Amino acid sequence: MNTIRNDRDRARLNSFLSCAVVLLAVGLPAFAQKAALIDINLDLDPAATSIHWTLNTTVHTVHGSFKLKNGSFHIDPVTGDASGQIVIDANTGESGDSPRDNRMQSLVLESPKYPTITFRPTHVVGKVDLATPGPVTVQGFLNLHGQDHPMQITVNLHPQAATVALVAHFAVPYVAWGLKDPSTFIFRTDKEVILDIDATGMPAANSSRATNSVVRTILNPSEVHSAR
Repeated sequence: MNTIRNDRDRARLNSFLSCAVVLLAVGLPAFAQKAALIDINLDLDPAATSIHWTLNTTVHTVHGSFKLKNGSFHIDPVTGDASGQIVIDANTGESGDSPRDNRMQSLVLESPKYPTITFRPTHVVGKVDLATPGPVTVQGFLNLHGQDHPMQITVNLHPQAATVALVAHFAVPYVAWGLKDPSTFIFRTDKEVILDIDATGMPAANSSRATNSVVRTILNPSEVHSAR
């Protein structure tokens, strides 16, 4: 009798192990892929982000920079909906020429009154995959000088070991948006400024929690059930 019972137990164990192998071989990649599509959360590292601007004039090309204050955003890769905010410190705008920078801060940006430049993403067009390099189009609103302006920015994603590099190049028509034209009778400037952003995004912890949960469910369903 014991021999029969042991044979039955071994058969049940073998059946369970076979099911587990099938789940691991077939189910895990599918579930993990689905979990990976739940959401994407990125925090931008100000210390590893550079923001450069370029302004052409009749005399020479002016180069300058801004500093990122903070930035984080959420993307639903299924719908493309996005939220969050990227904040640039307008007071950090500089070109290496103090008199010129003082005019930029006080007359053009009016940074004491409008201390930040922000971008709020609303939608992403294209496949967002933190493991695969490629471009996406980010739609949203750029708030400059206290006013929102719709923007579409092409962002190139470059996955790295534990982070994602985000590179963007776009023009801002600051004069058309109501900012003062710094041109004089002799010294003329372009009516738009070019921005080049090279940022480092760090995936938030909850971006991987869903995948880990699926893995635990397949490997040890009783553990998940008991945790409830």
